[in-house]
Amino acid sequence: MGKRNKITVVGAGNVGATAAQCAAARELGDVVLVDILEGMPQGKGLDLLEATPVLGTDCRIVGVNGYEETAGSDVVIITAGLARKPGMSRTDLLHKNAEIVAGVAAEIAPRSPQSVLIVVSNPLDAMAYVAMKESGFPRERVVGMAGILDTARWRAFIAMELGVSVEDVSALVLGGHGDSMVPLPRCTSVGGIPLSQWMSAERIAAIVQRTRDGGIEIVNYLKTGSAYYAPAAAAVQMAEAILKDKKRVLPCSAYLQGEYGLRDVFLGVPVVLGAGGVERIVELDLDDPERAALAASANAVRESIAEIPSG
Repeated sequence: MGKRNKITVVGAGNVGATAAQCAAARELGDVVLVDILEGMPQGKGLDLLEATPVLGTDCRIVGVNGYEETAGSDVVIITAGLARKPGMSRTDLLHKNAEIVAGVAAEIAPRSPQSVLIVVSNPLDAMAYVAMKESGFPRERVVGMAGILDTARWRAFIAMELGVSVEDVSALVLGGHGDSMVPLPRCTSVGGIPLSQWMSAERIAAIVQRTRDGGIEIVNYLKTGSAYYAPAAAAVQMAEAILKDKKRVLPCSAYLQGEYGLRDVFLGVPVVLGAGGVERIVELDLDDPERAALAASANAVRESIAEIPSG
């Protein structure tokens, strides 16, 4: 046996700490939890480590404020960034988080030059672009977590509606993470049976809308925070596919260079995720409305990228 895998999680807030917990529970490797707040990652890291005897998983978990401990990581999950606060514009959030994510990528790249970066910080697709540019990594090794979360919400709502197991709902959501996402009902089946045979077009349209609003629905309940269990689980599913070279076919935000007729933009598409990161981008044959929706989604991401101050 060789050395254990090493997973760095940057940002020890709700998403980061929950991702570290998921990774430890699945025994995916040693975990380094990084955060700028003194004491916070150390406390959460120690608490998680003390859970391992109960979980029955052997992994070293350490919380730190710097990046020395992260050297030689196989996968780095970036959750650092501000949540949008009342009165804060999308552009304010974009500028601040671009600065944070660029700083993280600059620290990670020289210490873990062979790692795969999984970006969770929002606005997701634009932050993946920042991480790729700042790290200098090839596009295969920078991937954004959005499609799995959006698809999980879509699958959960369909299962709730039909009273069936979530395991039997197979689905796909494309596009940018946000209002412009593109759920694909015709690529959705329940137990191998097309969704259209289970419910009416009206019900499908209502669930598409609820999926688009999935994040804000949770924010409206929580008032002072946003979703973290599902985003963390989704990021760790990606990490597992990479660390175990599973070649999972999953919707992820990947940097397109001509696929789907789109260039120079991160967008949610089906990819094959394995040890090399994004090993393949799967091109679906889209119909005209789907293609138009995807192009509109790409334009929304491009507008975000264009707003990021270069430097």
